[in-house]
Amino acid sequence: MIKVGDKLPDATFIVMGQDGKQEVTVKSLFEGRKVVLFGVPGAFTPTCHRNHLPGYINTIDGIKALGVDEVAVVAVNDVYVMDAWAQASGGKNQITFLADGNADFAKATGLDLDLGAGGMGIRYKRFSMIVENGTVTHFNLEENAGIVEKSGATIVIEQLQGD
Repeated sequence: MIKVGDKLPDATFIVMGQDGKQEVTVKSLFEGRKVVLFGVPGAFTPTCHRNHLPGYINTIDGIKALGVDEVAVVAVNDVYVMDAWAQASGGKNQITFLADGNADFAKATGLDLDLGAGGMGIRYKRFSMIVENGTVTHFNLEENAGIVEKSGATIVIEQLQGD
C-alpha cells in the first residue's frame, strides 16, 4: 500500500471537461503542484455524499489558502456518474472529480477494497492524502470505510497548517 514518501504510480483518470470526457494523467495533475486527493468507496453512497465530500466543498477556499493548487476526489465509478455527482453535490468547478472506472489507480496504490460480497465490486478504501510534486507527504486511511474520522477535510487542514 502507498505510504508517506512514495511517488504516485502512473495512471490515467477520466474527467468531464467542457468538451466532454477527457483523460488526466497522474503526471499532469500532480507534477510541480500541491494537491489534496481523497478517495471514496462510491459516488452518491451515504457516507461519501453526506459526510466526506461536503467537508471538502465547504472548506475549499481555506484549503487553497494554505497553498494547495487543487483538491480532487477519486472513486471507482465511470465519468458520467462522477460528473453527475459533481453537479448534484455542488462541487463542480471547485473539486476535480476523477473517474477510475477500472480501479487501475486503486490497485496500483493498494487502496482497492473488494466489496463484491455486497454487490459493489472493487472500490476504494476511504483515504485522503497530501501530494507535493507527485510524492505523498501526508496519508490518512480509514480503518472502516463507513466512517469519516481520519480522512476528512478537518484533518487535512490541520496537516496543512502544520507544514
